[in-house]
Amino acid sequence: MILKKRFWYFFTLLAFLGLATPQVIAQQSTDLTKIQVDEMSDTEVQELLNRSAEAGLSIEEFLQMAEMQGMPASEVSKLKVRIANLDLGEPGFRRSSEASKRDPRKQADFDLIMDGFYKPQSTFEEVDLENQIFGTSLFYQKNRRLSFEPSLNQATPKSYILGPGDLIYVDIYGESEQYYEATVNPDGFVLLDNIGPVSVSGKSIEEATGIIKNRVARYYSGLSGSNPSTFLKVTLGDVRTIKVHILGEVRLPGTFTLSAFSTVFNALYAAGGPNENGTMRAIKLVRNNEEIAKIDVYDLLVNGTAELDKQLQDQDVILVNPFISRAKIKGEVKRPMTFEINGDDTFEDLLEYAGGFTDEAFKDRVAISRITGNQRSVSDLYQSQFNLFPLAGGDEITVQRILNRYSNRVQIKGAVYREGTFALTEGLTISQLIKNAEGLRGDAYTAQASILRTKEDLSSEMIQVNLQEILDGTAEDVLLKREDVVRVASIYDINNEKYVQVLGEVKRPGVYPFSESMKVEELIIMAGGLQESANTQDIEIARRLEDGDLGTLSEIIPTQVNADLSYNPEGNTLLAYDQVIVRKRANFNMQKLVAVEGQVNSPGIFAIQTSEERISDLINRAGGLNQFAYSKGATLIRRTEFFNTESEQIRRQRNLESLRLQLIEDPNNSEAQEELLARLFKDLPKEKDSPVDTQLAQTKKESLDQIASETPGFAVKIKETEAVAIDLEAIVKNPGSEDDLLLEEGDILSVPKLLQTVRMRGDVVYPTTLRHESNRSLKHYINGAGGFERRANRKQTYVVYANGAVKRTKGFLGIRNYPPVEPGAEVIVPTKGPKVPLRLGEIVGITTGLATLGLVISQINW
Repeated sequence: MILKKRFWYFFTLLAFLGLATPQVIAQQSTDLTKIQVDEMSDTEVQELLNRSAEAGLSIEEFLQMAEMQGMPASEVSKLKVRIANLDLGEPGFRRSSEASKRDPRKQADFDLIMDGFYKPQSTFEEVDLENQIFGTSLFYQKNRRLSFEPSLNQATPKSYILGPGDLIYVDIYGESEQYYEATVNPDGFVLLDNIGPVSVSGKSIEEATGIIKNRVARYYSGLSGSNPSTFLKVTLGDVRTIKVHILGEVRLPGTFTLSAFSTVFNALYAAGGPNENGTMRAIKLVRNNEEIAKIDVYDLLVNGTAELDKQLQDQDVILVNPFISRAKIKGEVKRPMTFEINGDDTFEDLLEYAGGFTDEAFKDRVAISRITGNQRSVSDLYQSQFNLFPLAGGDEITVQRILNRYSNRVQIKGAVYREGTFALTEGLTISQLIKNAEGLRGDAYTAQASILRTKEDLSSEMIQVNLQEILDGTAEDVLLKREDVVRVASIYDINNEKYVQVLGEVKRPGVYPFSESMKVEELIIMAGGLQESANTQDIEIARRLEDGDLGTLSEIIPTQVNADLSYNPEGNTLLAYDQVIVRKRANFNMQKLVAVEGQVNSPGIFAIQTSEERISDLINRAGGLNQFAYSKGATLIRRTEFFNTESEQIRRQRNLESLRLQLIEDPNNSEAQEELLARLFKDLPKEKDSPVDTQLAQTKKESLDQIASETPGFAVKIKETEAVAIDLEAIVKNPGSEDDLLLEEGDILSVPKLLQTVRMRGDVVYPTTLRHESNRSLKHYINGAGGFERRANRKQTYVVYANGAVKRTKGFLGIRNYPPVEPGAEVIVPTKGPKVPLRLGEIVGITTGLATLGLVISQINW
């Protein structure tokens, strides 16, 4: 109803406004549905706001009313944006708008305040906890966090004392509205417009409000009377600074500039807090030469009840006297430190300062070391005396830890279902302890059990009992004592673990657990089944002999199994530690592959048919040489004994892995294929071991390494493959001859095209590749490469032919016979070794030798 009256009042104002403002406003005031906000000036918008304020409408109420009267929503949104963008502080606008745009409260001279704060040194060293004085870290630590900085956003305290520099706001509202903003000048007055100076310095906010109200009431009659219609409120704006003197045992004594909102704790923080000699319990606040408060920092640290609201005033003095007395507590308390104590503090108070006992503290008695005369004495303080024993300066209290021992513990270990620690109750026996441990396991060795007992002198003794007789009741049960340890052995503790081993042609050879009445077939199934190459009719069991002849190592038992590993009632039964050896069939061989590449009619991979197959046979199967083949340059690449040949097991795993990947890629596998895939996952090892060299190859490697280590300058390079020089032209003309080698697995026969170049390498002037010319000597090609270098070893020049054969230069009586050069060959000219200059001693030796030889010859002639 009140809002409705405000609406009608606003419309009446708009009607008058239409007579005094431009025609557009008059039209808009009579018909809100036709308002065009974009055509209105800021002055017209502000005037609307002023008139709505006179009607008692807020901006939100005004916009709501306009929308209710039919103003389009788009125009309402535009009007809201225009109002938000107005600068309400411009001249001509209402003071109430100015009040709503006040800046947040600020602290004057903030940089001056922070510049005076105590700053810990960069070389700050932390003191160990026991020697630290309780409370010093509150004000002084490397990374200070608790500054007691006053909050400027708090409500203006009624007890706040105004002084020069304070900014106050005076708001008059109700039937009359006015706004004043004034700063207290050095004389203690605030100057209000059209009112005059008002003295407020030294008055609280509450007192200043009354003074200002009495003064302003002369001009606003609505402020007076028992039922006022106008109201006045005084609030604090920007906060002034005050000067506070901090004296005595502080880290940085002096005069500090602080916020007028500051408390004693804020001032102490600025000064770095009390120093090592300063008191924490009786810090004095002096004002106008009178002590008005005594601050106990421990009230804040222990109880959180310090007088944080006791604000400072200008020219206050904070006096920190030397500490009263101190006591030190160490050991099992939560804060083992040095504490300042009052004259009436008891040990219970000190314990509260220290945070109480830790969980492992011995609480019945503490030891106190006290100064008596010129020496110390030790006293025992019992728990019943904690609140009665007064402390004295220099006391050192030690709180000990409880003993690391058990008063009623027994233990049971071994073949029981629940090993561990149990409580020793009155009359507890070994049989009852076994019941508490939920009984014996099936592997328990009941013929003997042991009890490890601790004597009074902390030595131990071992008590052995027949557990089976105790459980049967034929022997007396044993009464247990504190710290007894009962040990029930397992039958496997006294016997070796039994196993069997399978070797040879099975999928997973190795060691497997032994079971009674175990057959050979069961062991092979555990090993993943037989390999394809397994000979089921030639299996041996190697059995350990316990009482055999001196020269007999084992008993060999031949046996056989069905190919499908079906049950054979007459099969051999295994004993513990048997070794089952499954050998390979004599006629089983894996396919062996060779390859032909280059200038043949059908290059590719071929399987060796027979062990007698030769290179000529392979050429025939490859369709023979084509017209481009250069048979003299053909090379056979053959594996050496150092080649890591895949074992049959590795090959099988690789093939199964390929099959598994193929099945995974097909989303439409049959049920049988899915079962196969599951078996492949189970059968394949998770990690593939690299093939291991044969013992022969390993032995050769070790021999070569030894020769290399014993021969200076000799290096051994182990190759897995090497080129074999063959004469393919002779092989094709005369198959089966000595040149026609037998094929081996992994051989690669390479037949190149007719080569037309010769490659020059080594110590020639310009190593390059030259065109081959028929009937030209090696000297011709040397000259084509610029001739020999100065350090060339001409005698050792050699030629490497395209098929891998090598020929070197031969010489006799200074005449060198160079090898012929064929297409595709490489001419290698090695370098002479470095010249070693003759030493003086060697020259003298040679000269002496020659002189002696000449003398001998002359004597012979004579």
